[in-house]
Amino acid sequence: MISVVFFGTPAIGLKSLEYLYNSDNFNVLAVVTQPDKPAGRGHKIAMSPIKQFAVSTGIPVFQPKSIRKEPEIQNELKKLNPDFFVTFAFGQILSQDVLDIPKYATVNLHASLLPKYRGANPIQRAIINGDKETGICTMITELGLDCGDVCLREVIQIPDNMTCVDLFEEISEKSPALIEKTLAGLVDKTIIPQKQCEDGICMANKLTKEETLIDWSKSAEDIHNLVRGIYKSPSAYFMYNGKIIKVLETKVIKGDGVCGEFKRISKDGIEIGCGKDCILLVKVKPEGKSEMFARDWANGQQLFSKSK
Repeated sequence: MISVVFFGTPAIGLKSLEYLYNSDNFNVLAVVTQPDKPAGRGHKIAMSPIKQFAVSTGIPVFQPKSIRKEPEIQNELKKLNPDFFVTFAFGQILSQDVLDIPKYATVNLHASLLPKYRGANPIQRAIINGDKETGICTMITELGLDCGDVCLREVIQIPDNMTCVDLFEEISEKSPALIEKTLAGLVDKTIIPQKQCEDGICMANKLTKEETLIDWSKSAEDIHNLVRGIYKSPSAYFMYNGKIIKVLETKVIKGDGVCGEFKRISKDGIEIGCGKDCILLVKVKPEGKSEMFARDWANGQQLFSKSK
């Protein structure tokens, strides 16, 4: 039986942890996750999804503020004598002292086809950039950002209307099997990790507030990709009468229009001119209100009666 310590925080890694825990081939010795943080409207202190599962199953939990600076936790992990550390969206950088603890290696699941999209936001960046495919990789963690040798990879297609939420879910579903194959293959030496090629390296930097504001001078396709790339987290938006209007669903409409001008309304939504073609707003979330169809918001604002 292969023994592992699982490092993770958000829900995307939950199915992988559940899979390892329920497998007869693995023994999950402990979980390492981020400290509890305020969440939701009430800002109540909440456990991460990974911790919730660990607590419910009796798996020991460690919650370092920075594991690189907490030798007490490092010593406790050494006592467990794990074969592997498995990291999946943990959220902290590991030191060499930590990487040296497991018998075999620290294996990371990264949500891109490395060396493309190293960094914090590979899922969102792939969609925002209009990529038609992405994937997942298992890699040997080294000092440096997502630069370790790759063990296995799996390609995932990105349909034109896939959102980041859809892609998160697909990656979550497909990751457990890749992790299992990787760990077993490293133990029996049927997998030889391969160095990443230097060609094609690009970074998936964190999103800035400025990037989420819709620029109507861009093409309708670029705006559509932005909307689905940051769907509900944090959402693309525009301002109207001093209020934030989050955009949740769009379609690209061929044709011309004045950038940023409300062109027409139909049962399908509101058509707005862009730098190239037009964008159809289908669903929006006005500041202080619930999600709604864009046409209902437009009617409530009397957008088109005002423009006459």
